[in-house]
Amino acid sequence: MIQRKLEVTYLPFDRTTRVPPGTTVFSAAHWIGLPIDSTCGGRGTCGKCKVRVIRGGADAETADHRQLRPAEIADGWRLSCQARIYQDMTCEVPQLLRVPKAATMGLGRLVILDPNVRKVYLELNEPSMEDQRSDVARLKDALTDEGHGMVAGVSVLRTVPGVFREAGFRVTAVLAGEHLVAVEPGDTTGDCYGVAFDVGTTTLVGTLMNLRTGMAASVLSTLNGQAPFGADVISRISHGMNGPDAIQELQGAVVATMNTILAELYRDTGVSPQQTYEAVVVGNVTMLHLLFGIDPTPLSMAPFTPAFMDQLSIEAREVGLEIHPHGYIQTLPALGAYVGADIVAGVLATGVVREDRLRVFVDVGTNGEIVLGSAQRALATAAPAGPAFEGSQIKCGMRATVGAIEGVQLGDRVELQVIGGDVRAEGICGSGLVDAVAPGAAVRQGIDRDRDQGSDGHPRRDRRRPRPGPARRIVRFLSEPGKREDHRPRPARGRRPHHRGGQLRG
Repeated sequence: MIQRKLEVTYLPFDRTTRVPPGTTVFSAAHWIGLPIDSTCGGRGTCGKCKVRVIRGGADAETADHRQLRPAEIADGWRLSCQARIYQDMTCEVPQLLRVPKAATMGLGRLVILDPNVRKVYLELNEPSMEDQRSDVARLKDALTDEGHGMVAGVSVLRTVPGVFREAGFRVTAVLAGEHLVAVEPGDTTGDCYGVAFDVGTTTLVGTLMNLRTGMAASVLSTLNGQAPFGADVISRISHGMNGPDAIQELQGAVVATMNTILAELYRDTGVSPQQTYEAVVVGNVTMLHLLFGIDPTPLSMAPFTPAFMDQLSIEAREVGLEIHPHGYIQTLPALGAYVGADIVAGVLATGVVREDRLRVFVDVGTNGEIVLGSAQRALATAAPAGPAFEGSQIKCGMRATVGAIEGVQLGDRVELQVIGGDVRAEGICGSGLVDAVAPGAAVRQGIDRDRDQGSDGHPRRDRRRPRPGPARRIVRFLSEPGKREDHRPRPARGRRPHHRGGQLRG
């Protein structure tokens, strides 16, 4: 007997798919490219993946009663990761994963331009009865005279005889380190590109670099395609524990995201994949393991041992990255299981360990890292930051997408900077939370100083009670929908919300 597949329709997108009975609403949406927002990876603990079932009921599960209000459950709201499809269904999706706002401008400092990829134009002597050297020997000798070593793989050697004779032995050799990447007819030294990727747990940023000038040709960022599998590295590792197919699924998701960015970069600049010879990829240790299809399970338990921490050099075609077919992917080394190559890149870019003065480098991402040091010594540590700032432990936490409060100014009124401009505030992201808490800490410190010492330097006895902190006032406002329209990126009108304890958790 052939089992009938069931239809599920997602509104307001008017997208319909057919799935086997028992499939979750969350998984069915993900399969057709509708990633419903979730930070727990579909385990029913974050409460952010709720949908409203309009047709075709789904029983309320234990997680629904834990995460949703009774009125919501009565109105048909369910956690999509828990709601299973046993009949044709129509549901309304209030929130999809959106591309987070990401920094696409970095620190600029003067460096000597010395790329790993080099293009060398050569005019070779044609073979004769007196000079019967092989094509490879002829090329290698010419590169040696120019000061370059050369190692060539079979895949590149297959192209050499035809290119040499088509171009009359006037060719450009492309080297990545000592690896021969390509032999191109004529002088193509003017076109030489590489791409740099920061593979974050949430956001992925790609920068196409002109290796002749050292300038960025184009920069793009987007949501990591692994996001539906969970907001943090532990969620990704947990999914990978389901077996080799799950690891392959995670690898395919991140590679597809990188290739999507590459396609946009190529379209923006007119550069072709054949002119992009190298990719430098950084990220935390878990992300790099998944990029190369390596099981990250040991990273989730003591003693937290990664499969590798050294820098790697891998042919791009092994991963499926759409640069030159014989190009290479280079990574930077990691410092530990949770202090990865992205932090090494940050330390390298900022020069934290090059100067005598003590400085601190902070990366507040889904995984947060801090490096404190100087030329004498440096210390690094890490802790999960994204789940705290944007996930299940902050009442109104959300990613840095449209509707997120990213900046707060505390005065007589609370002034909010909301991503997207004149839109309703939906929650608060990490930068907004830090912005909100910092002034409150400064106010408390000032009150303590005023309390202990007057302007004349003598101790004071008056005890002033600090007013409610800005973070609680913002959460108070976000918890009252009737006031949201007055709190677009301008200050609210009317009476300032009073303090209510217990609104902010985390």
